[in-house]
Amino acid sequence: MPTSNKETKGPNLSAVLEGLIKADIKFILVGGLAAVVQGAPITTMDVDIVHKRSSENIVKLIRFLKSIGAFYRRPDDKVIQPTEQDISGKGHALFTTRLGPLDVLSVIEEGKTYNDLLKYTVDVNFRGYTLKVLDLKMIIELKKASNDPKDKQRLPVLEETLRQLEKE
Repeated sequence: MPTSNKETKGPNLSAVLEGLIKADIKFILVGGLAAVVQGAPITTMDVDIVHKRSSENIVKLIRFLKSIGAFYRRPDDKVIQPTEQDISGKGHALFTTRLGPLDVLSVIEEGKTYNDLLKYTVDVNFRGYTLKVLDLKMIIELKKASNDPKDKQRLPVLEETLRQLEKE
C-alpha cells in the first residue's frame, strides 16, 4: 500500500536520472527514454543505462541503488538487492526502485560497452546537467538488428523522428 502521494503517481524517471547524475555515476542513457529526450513521440516506463564498469563507478552505482531502495524485478516476491559483483558482470540488472524502474546494462546489442558507445552519444542538457545519451541514429541501427517485436514496432517512429531532426 502506498505510503505517500508520490508513490501513487507512478515512476519518476527524471528523479532517477537526476539521482544518477548527482551521484557522479558515469553512464549513457539508452533505450526508450534516450529516444524520448531526442524528440521521439514514444512512451517508456523505465530508465535504461549502460554504465562504465570501473571499480570506482560500480561503488558509486551500488551506493545510489541502495539509496533508492533498488531490488531485482522478479516474477516471484523474493527481494534481492544488488551487489558489486552483479553490476561488474556483463549482464543486465533490472531493478524496481522507489523512484521507478531502472535497467542497469553492462552491454547492449553486439556486446557494445560504455566505452564502445561513447562515440555515438550526444550531450543533452537536463536540469542544468549534461547527460550523455545514445544518439538516435545508433538507437535506430540497434533496433533494426533486434528481434523484439516492440523494437520493430517503434522503428518507423524513430526513423521519422530522425528525418524531422535532420531537416531542422
